[in-house]
Amino acid sequence: MAHHIENSKNTLTALLQKVQDQAARAADYLAPTNDLQKTTTLDGKPQIVIEASRGEPTKRFDINDTAFGQIATHAGIDTRTARRLQANYPREFDGLTNAIWQTEPTRRMVRTHLTSNPMGSSTDGTVRAFVSDKFKTFDNNNLLDSILPPLMEKNLQVVSADLSEKRMYLRLKSLDQLGTGANVGDHMANGIGFGNSEVGAGSVNVHQIAWTLACLNGMQTQNKTRSSHITSARDGDDWGLLSDDAKNADNRALELKLRDLVGHYSSREAFDDICQQMRMAALDVIDGVATDVTDVVNNLGKVMQLTKKENSDVLNGLMATIGQSGFEQARPLSRATLVNAVTAVAHRADVDDVDQWQQRGGQLLNMSARDWQRVAA
Repeated sequence: MAHHIENSKNTLTALLQKVQDQAARAADYLAPTNDLQKTTTLDGKPQIVIEASRGEPTKRFDINDTAFGQIATHAGIDTRTARRLQANYPREFDGLTNAIWQTEPTRRMVRTHLTSNPMGSSTDGTVRAFVSDKFKTFDNNNLLDSILPPLMEKNLQVVSADLSEKRMYLRLKSLDQLGTGANVGDHMANGIGFGNSEVGAGSVNVHQIAWTLACLNGMQTQNKTRSSHITSARDGDDWGLLSDDAKNADNRALELKLRDLVGHYSSREAFDDICQQMRMAALDVIDGVATDVTDVVNNLGKVMQLTKKENSDVLNGLMATIGQSGFEQARPLSRATLVNAVTAVAHRADVDDVDQWQQRGGQLLNMSARDWQRVAA
């Protein structure tokens, strides 16, 4: 009998409902840019008009932030500059964009979500991506359809599931692959994560996660054999030349690869290695009874090239880590403590930045001795 992987918050159910709703409203339009028109509404919203073609009526779509950035990049305009032009000189910006589309026509795929209430809306929906006509689609419902059956056969539980403008994320923890981390009583669990973008913000990926159970901080492992950007025919220049049957066959092959990787990335051996690394990291202590934690975080920020805001986030994560009831106040700071401090930032990060903080935890765990000395100095 398949194991039920849903958690008490019905996180997976909510994700599936969102993905299914979006899939039902998804519509792609292939058109040369000289059949498109960039406009701005009276209240300042950027829009695209797709001219009537092949029996299809003229359609008008709002443009979301992701697609706006892609439109600016395609026109050779810095995104920040484009946003300023849109805000302060919308008519001129419309004219410039349309002039480029008319005089330098290229064929684009305009990915949209149709409005759920067409009778009560002034637009047909929202443009979510403005990409090449050779864009290789493998959508979120394709990913979930391929990974959920093998996941259901494992003793896993969903930790988080998020859907942003740019990407979908699903992260799970094992209920039986458990281990001891940096200290006695510091329990960890193996885990697996998935990511996908329907709008060109990165490819399909699968990665191993090591969860610290006390605070459910997740650290993405750094062994590159444990993290893959899945490749297929969609990575070649001939994708646009393939028939729908060939594309469907290629997608099916990708689904089979993903199913195999679910087993590979939930390896007990790899997880035991990470637990051992965390125990060794607890021995990398920072000398000094009255260590100034701010200095330590600043040193870490310099080595990892963090911004001032990110430094502040790590300091807050460190204070939350050492303030936990299970943390002995007299215990010196260690590399393991800082790993938890870095990954703790993911709890408060924007949805599209969570992976980055989990990856930074893995980078810190695998930091060279020379760089660690710069942190601990």
